[in-house]
Amino acid sequence: MSKPGVRLIAVTAALATAGLTAAPVATAATITETAPTTTAATTAPAAGDPFYAYDGSEPLSSFAPGAVLKTRTLQYHLVGVPTPLKAIQLLYRSTDAQGRPSANVTTVVRSLTGDGSKAVSYQSFYDSLNPEDGPSRAIAGNLTLGGVIPNAEALFMAPLLAKGYTLVIPDTQGQRANFAAGPEYGTNTLDSIRAATRSAETGLSTGTRFGLMGYSGGAIATNWAAAMAPAYAPDVNRQLVGFAEGGLLVAPAHNLKYVDGSLVWSGVIPMAVIGVSRSYGIDLKQYLNDYGRQVYEELEHGSIVDALGHYPGLTWKKMAKPQYADANSVPEFVDAVNRINLGSAATPTVPGFIAQGNGGVIEGTFANPPGIGTGDAVMVAGDVRALARQYCATGNDSIAYRQFNLLSHNGVPVVWAPLAIDWLDDRFAGRTAPSDCGDIPAGNSLAPEQPVPAS
Repeated sequence: MSKPGVRLIAVTAALATAGLTAAPVATAATITETAPTTTAATTAPAAGDPFYAYDGSEPLSSFAPGAVLKTRTLQYHLVGVPTPLKAIQLLYRSTDAQGRPSANVTTVVRSLTGDGSKAVSYQSFYDSLNPEDGPSRAIAGNLTLGGVIPNAEALFMAPLLAKGYTLVIPDTQGQRANFAAGPEYGTNTLDSIRAATRSAETGLSTGTRFGLMGYSGGAIATNWAAAMAPAYAPDVNRQLVGFAEGGLLVAPAHNLKYVDGSLVWSGVIPMAVIGVSRSYGIDLKQYLNDYGRQVYEELEHGSIVDALGHYPGLTWKKMAKPQYADANSVPEFVDAVNRINLGSAATPTVPGFIAQGNGGVIEGTFANPPGIGTGDAVMVAGDVRALARQYCATGNDSIAYRQFNLLSHNGVPVVWAPLAIDWLDDRFAGRTAPSDCGDIPAGNSLAPEQPVPAS
């Protein structure tokens, strides 16, 4: 069997172990497409698929965020078998990490029992540096190794559809796959909701109520969208009933120190370096040694499945030139990680349900750095507690927090998903949101990182 085949089986097995047995492959059929009257190319299209290209005559900046640029409808297939569901895909205008106009894609799946009055924006944890791994590509039939993850998440989405929720599934990382760029995840998610409510084909409107839901990489998008909505998209904020998330990245500089040298998750270090470089147009490669540049090039278009377990014991120090052994000696790095620190972002105004594991030793992360502590193997529990407490202290007392001390990052979703769906059901039903404010244990400092001199 080929190496890619072996890895695909391994990834599927890992997901099954976590209770997320990979869902069948989505394939596209019966596609109808409506072209925009005006578009302009600023992003690269998916290979062989012109739908992703913004190619009209008007500048992208002339469109408001959330404007629909293209529409197509696909019959949603699972393992080549057509389902009664239609998947409506929209190319829409958004904003990237540097505040520039961008074009992105979202997918809307209408429930057979719903009436369009309630919807869940589901943010995928497809964590990748390759745009081909995005959920819209998986739904349209392009299954890459990284794309197996969006298909596995069908197990989370099926119960929502059965309950009558329309699903909106944005490609949160954008068309350049800007991994870990939280603010861009947020704008892509909020403008996806705008686009979905402006398209006649979706059955949604500005009167539709929305819940936000996501785990891990999906939690990055979920929390940034909730935090940014009041200022960036107050129209969307008025439609939100709440956000439900688990396994959250809060202060990325802490996470890199936590996974430094771990057995499985250390590959996140180069992924973050690449994502930060790409998102903010900076060159962190110049600070890497020969080995660091080799790893950078190996993962430059890779996904989380290319990183997990492939670099056991990897540390930032092993990748950096000697004088930059401390990542905080790289000014561009410090500036970038401070931009994506949720502790410096605004407090959401809608209720939130936040879950976090703390059994990281199960997945080979044994570190307990001073001021950072333990986590679920990749996410830092003390950071998540600190953020939840910060929300409580800054005006949002509708925050529910659950910490699972015996579960790791891949174990928590089994418990989190049904709790999150029940919590969202209650918000749509108008029930008072529960609060754990006052009972959440103390966490870490979320203060911005400070630069240090190069040695």
